[in-house]
Amino acid sequence: MANYYETLIRPALFRKDSERAHELGVDALALLGALTPLRRTLEWWVRRGLAGAQPVEAFGLRFPNAVGLAAGFDKNARAWPAAAALGFGHVEIGTVTALAQGGNPKPRMFRYPAEEAVINRMGFNNEGSEAVAARLARQPAPGARRIPLGVNLGKSKVTEIEKAAEDYLASFQRLADYADYLVLNVSSPNTPNLRQLQDESRLRELLSTITGANAARAAQVGKRRVPILLKIAPDLTWPQIAAVLGVIAEYRLDGIIATNTTLARPGFFATVGEAGGLSGAPLRRRATEIINFISRATNGRLPIIGVGGIVDVESAAEKLDAGATLVQIYTGMIYRGPFFAAKLARGLVERQRRRGV
Repeated sequence: MANYYETLIRPALFRKDSERAHELGVDALALLGALTPLRRTLEWWVRRGLAGAQPVEAFGLRFPNAVGLAAGFDKNARAWPAAAALGFGHVEIGTVTALAQGGNPKPRMFRYPAEEAVINRMGFNNEGSEAVAARLARQPAPGARRIPLGVNLGKSKVTEIEKAAEDYLASFQRLADYADYLVLNVSSPNTPNLRQLQDESRLRELLSTITGANAARAAQVGKRRVPILLKIAPDLTWPQIAAVLGVIAEYRLDGIIATNTTLARPGFFATVGEAGGLSGAPLRRRATEIINFISRATNGRLPIIGVGGIVDVESAAEKLDAGATLVQIYTGMIYRGPFFAAKLARGLVERQRRRGV
């Protein structure tokens, strides 16, 4: 299947604009999600190949395997119901903002096939949390899904940084009923000033607001506490990451996602003039180093979702060995095809068997 994609489908997609190819991928998965008999048959076939995969317990949730789809692909909750049929053990939609927004001017996504990388400056283009909540209300609810669904929240571009907590809160209140877990994305490089929310004082204000609302929600009859995770940038220094971990511990967040895209331009990219976040293979080493740092700093007590530079089984296993509980992919799927998650999950199962786990 991978060779079929790489020799026939990928060349056709790569002749199209990057964002247009992305839209076609979302449309195709949305169609698969709507064709229930076909989706269920494909899911059965994929799961046969994953026999022996050990479910992962994290944040009070059960994941059928360790490989998830990162935020950024399904921004508006259109395609996620098909994710299990591709072998994913969870999927994260978004980033969703309180207000609908078109994102940054096009073109804003650029492929670098020789480097297995992408630069994007999308700018949180999405339909807004109210519209996404309405769509999720018509889809399978928590407890009735094949795999857990995460919802990634960001700040609306027009919202001043001083009012960021209120902006996230609006999205939280609209989407908490539909999320198996929620992610506070404070690390995209493509929304002005967003990364300032990783500063200790601003982060404390944001987490105080959201965790307070989450506790109040859990006190209501028929409501549940939603696991909250934080997504950080790979460009933080070690002292900055340590400070973030301190605030996470203070507010008892359920986990961390490491990492988002990078503003660094290593190697080949030193001469590339496109602005935006770099993802894919060039991020592999840095993301793994940060995962290892977090795991050691927290004595392995804080669940980590590892993201960045996963292009094969070895790079996925590297994240898990460094301390990640789960991993997520996106750029790797662009280059390896829609069944890349299933291939990774199978490879991780075989690796466990070889190691006698």
